[in-house]
Amino acid sequence: MNNNQLFGTGALALAMMGVTVSAVAQNRLSLGGYGEAVMTRNFYSDNIYRYTRANDHKDDPSHGRFDLPHVTLNIGYDFGQGWTMGSEIEFEHGGTESAVEMDADEAGEYEAETEKGGEVALEQFWINKRFGQGEFNIRMGEIVVPVGATNKIHMPTEFFTCYRPEGENTIIPCTWHQVGIALWGRVTDWRYEVQFLSGLDSERFGSQSFVHYGATSPYEFKIANSYAASLRLDNYSVKGLRLSLSGYYGSTFKNTLRSIGTTYNKVKGNLAIGSFDFMLDRWNWIVRGNADYAYLSDHAAITTFNKNFPTHSGQDGSPSKHQPVAKNAFAVGIEAGYDVFSQVQKLKDEQKLYLFGRFEKYNSYAAGRQKSAYGWCDVTRLALGVNYYPVKEVVVKGEWSERFLKSGYNNEPSVSIGVAYCGWFL
Repeated sequence: MNNNQLFGTGALALAMMGVTVSAVAQNRLSLGGYGEAVMTRNFYSDNIYRYTRANDHKDDPSHGRFDLPHVTLNIGYDFGQGWTMGSEIEFEHGGTESAVEMDADEAGEYEAETEKGGEVALEQFWINKRFGQGEFNIRMGEIVVPVGATNKIHMPTEFFTCYRPEGENTIIPCTWHQVGIALWGRVTDWRYEVQFLSGLDSERFGSQSFVHYGATSPYEFKIANSYAASLRLDNYSVKGLRLSLSGYYGSTFKNTLRSIGTTYNKVKGNLAIGSFDFMLDRWNWIVRGNADYAYLSDHAAITTFNKNFPTHSGQDGSPSKHQPVAKNAFAVGIEAGYDVFSQVQKLKDEQKLYLFGRFEKYNSYAAGRQKSAYGWCDVTRLALGVNYYPVKEVVVKGEWSERFLKSGYNNEPSVSIGVAYCGWFL
């Protein structure tokens, strides 16, 4: 279904509400989004010491969770003459809720309460200028950094597991978005993208997350004392096959408001990430794979700096995790699914049912100081499940998975059920 057909349905709904939309707006306005809901039962301990005191928690009871991992609203507009706008507001884990209440048990005092966790973020907001037929574009604003497979393709209808692929989502920002400038386009079977960005913030790096939180900022702005660049190349020469290379390089250490001092003058924290990913969609199979490797210089100095981050009056409000940071991290993964409805004549044109498997190996602390103490960061994960598409835009997911950890730690099996959608309304 094309955008005009989708818009027609939306226009009818607006007309029923007494809202009129001009023909020009119908052709230029885009409105859509995606969302996920997941229920999980984890058959392992949720105690914060389950790794450092693994033997004490091997027989702990299971625990369950209901979650809304991501719900987004996407709005775009075509201004004409090659100028377009795109935006995406994302609610992670249901967004946030807070309230001020008067407590009768505290002599009528006002109290501020957090009623629900989660995040609300403007994940995309950019202006794009197209030249020619799209061979060359300039995009400026809050843009997605397309390093790795998941950052490029992160809609819930574009991966089989109930949650985003775990390896990439652990070691690098995901979905990775920052304010920057991008040059991109497509020429024959090649698509390219080059970006100029602010560097990540090493204060937010951690042992279990590596640089995952480095793109976020606790301030009202993103510090840009240091800069970075990313690159992505996609090739579509073979029917149904995409082959991709992507990479990132930038300094991370001095993107802070804290005084560095002379001790750390020569520390840069240069971060290099290289990634290969592919997707095959043919013969009723979908196969996706990724391999990511990251190197962080000066990891020992960053570890010392972060662990010594000052607190205020005993209340730690700093952005630092106060954790050791690895020198290297990696993630590899592959998933394959076959559409069994393709063999059923009455179903193959309207519905799809994929049986899938996914294998991942990742380590957020592959090398570095105190590596032996973080063996639980070395994870092998296996998932088996089903994806049912009653219509193209909606998927119902079921999945069994297990994290296999190194000797001395407890494996982590779980079962998840989810439902998701992705589509354009206008």
